[in-house]
Amino acid sequence: MASPATATASLCCRLVRLPLLVPYARRRSPLSTRCSAAQSPDAVDREYADLNLRPLYPNRGHHLRIRQHVNPLSSSFSEPTEPPEWKEVFEDPLLPLMVDIGCGSGRFLIWLAKNSGERRNYLGLEIRQKLVERSQFWVTELGLRNVYFMFANATVSFNQIASSYPGPLSLVSILCPDPHFKKRHHKRRVLQSQLVDSITNNLCLGGRVLLQSDVLEVAADMRERFDEYSDVFEHVDCIDKDLRCDNEGWLLDNPMGIRTEREVHAELEGATIYRRMYQKTRDVSH
Repeated sequence: MASPATATASLCCRLVRLPLLVPYARRRSPLSTRCSAAQSPDAVDREYADLNLRPLYPNRGHHLRIRQHVNPLSSSFSEPTEPPEWKEVFEDPLLPLMVDIGCGSGRFLIWLAKNSGERRNYLGLEIRQKLVERSQFWVTELGLRNVYFMFANATVSFNQIASSYPGPLSLVSILCPDPHFKKRHHKRRVLQSQLVDSITNNLCLGGRVLLQSDVLEVAADMRERFDEYSDVFEHVDCIDKDLRCDNEGWLLDNPMGIRTEREVHAELEGATIYRRMYQKTRDVSH
């Protein structure tokens, strides 16, 4: 017969082997996580299949090893990026311009540049240089003259870049930016007051701003910053009744005709995408 001490030790060993019981709503099935992780790259490839980008970067491969999180407050990102010679990067630099802030891999903009029916130029601003280099390589290989990518910290560079463009700035998008969840890191989020002011001042009358995130807190923070400019902007559902919103004022549908990579990943994981789109209806009065 086992001694009381031996029995207690055996019971403890069995107890520590039991799985941690966490409420279902706060944990994800390991199988589900593995499946969504495995499916995400394939889902992105299907979304952008017509671009056929996979064979266009043979020397470094389709996927890059990059840092997912960058501190934009680092001294190395504190200097504004000089604007390019617009007539050298765009075939027609007088066309309306769309700027995608935090453009990531660039597939989203490249798809628009190739497939959108609108006569427009597309500019991607990205703080991770390796992504910019690959995106611009793809643009060159595809022979596109209406899209260009720049390595830049948009918070400090947007005004200088946008104000130098000879045509109208018609659309600015900030789609699923880095959430920087920790409160002490909120100052690293891309949409700060300085950037909101720069967008507001440079956007043409009738121009639009599209905000999007799969993190409600981040989407609400961006929304609040533009809601403060109600004397300049109106939400598009007040102007275009075809753009429907839910009861909380979030757009129900993607107005761009293509999803970003983060959007593909998030929806595959069952996340909700929160979107707001504003239209500049009055000139800046302050």
